[in-house]
Amino acid sequence: MKTLLEARGDENACGIPLTNLDVSEAKRFEDDSIWPCFERLRREDPVHYCQDSPYGPYWSITKYRDIVAVDTNHKIFTSEQGVTIVDVPEEHWTPSFIKMGPPKHGEQRNTVSPIVAPDNLAKLEGLIRRRVKTILDGLPRNDTFNWVDMVSIELTTQMLATLFDFPFEDRRLLTYWSDIAVTTPKIGHAIDSWDKRSAILSECLDYFTRLWRDRINSEPRVDLISMMAHSSATRHMEPREFLGNLILLIVGGNDTTRNSITGGLLFMKKHPSELRKLRDNPNLVSSAVSEIIRYQTPIAHMRRNATADTIMGGKQIRQGDKVVMWYISGNRDDEVIEDANRFVIDRKSVRQHLSFGFGIHRCVGRHLAELQLKILWEEMLNARLEVEIVGEAERIASNFVHGYSALPVRIIA
Repeated sequence: MKTLLEARGDENACGIPLTNLDVSEAKRFEDDSIWPCFERLRREDPVHYCQDSPYGPYWSITKYRDIVAVDTNHKIFTSEQGVTIVDVPEEHWTPSFIKMGPPKHGEQRNTVSPIVAPDNLAKLEGLIRRRVKTILDGLPRNDTFNWVDMVSIELTTQMLATLFDFPFEDRRLLTYWSDIAVTTPKIGHAIDSWDKRSAILSECLDYFTRLWRDRINSEPRVDLISMMAHSSATRHMEPREFLGNLILLIVGGNDTTRNSITGGLLFMKKHPSELRKLRDNPNLVSSAVSEIIRYQTPIAHMRRNATADTIMGGKQIRQGDKVVMWYISGNRDDEVIEDANRFVIDRKSVRQHLSFGFGIHRCVGRHLAELQLKILWEEMLNARLEVEIVGEAERIASNFVHGYSALPVRIIA
């Protein structure tokens, strides 16, 4: 029986020497051809050193258990030099709690975590459901539209605006800033320099600084800006650190949900037997949500740096080396996840995935992401919404955010 790699016949993954294989190429994520590369690394070289890449030398960790080992050992594998494969120039660096170790990491994380605590999620559930119904009811019938824009972005941006108590009429700025924040400048593209990227994010900082000044002079409220303004752990942040934490919260609150909303529809339509299974048994919604998040893996990687020489997979990782955990690969590791390349909404241990990370940096908003996806699918099932995909999905050229810019669909009335 052929492997996925052999079946797809990817000559670039098959034919080049392992030492020259660079899985950080954004084009492979954009055209969805990255899978054979990761299959090859998991099989032949799961702890792989790439000497030459646009991001400098780095180690690829591609198997599930190795990724967990790195993610849960923040003493040997630190995030303090960044969480993406990109080395941000010092003058454009923005600190945030995901780039910190204890105790400061925990103090700042604990400042904002109450907003996604179970009691507050219970309060948000009704609001999310009303908004989902409004969005679904307002979609065109028998006419082509972009699901990414009208559903995925709109639902997540409304939620972000609520979490920040951000002016609702300006909520699309949050999506814009999120997209800019995860963009690596490249000549010939809209964002072609770090200076241009920083100038746009300075507009984000200016806007939120006005909100901060209002909140710090008001009674504490249950929104992220007020929480940071009234906490001793965050109220004295320098502007660059404030911006770094804003970016972290905006991207974290946007990309997991947004791209899983689009991926979920795509997977269900490509696997009609799973959609039938869900329609026949709506109690599978929570399980389906977990499988969607695993199969999509909306954040493709997280980066660490070794704080000391260490051995992994028989390889010598040196102090200071860049180590990249490819969540997107670990989620397809069939040594841990049975038949991992298949989309199965009622699989055993369906919550066993890497998409939210592990250890002290595990995604703080994971339960809110799951709640939004759960409600969306419940309401789509209740409305018996028949969505037809009428064109190819357009993917983002990014090795970090594994997502979509467009998915043309039509609702059959």
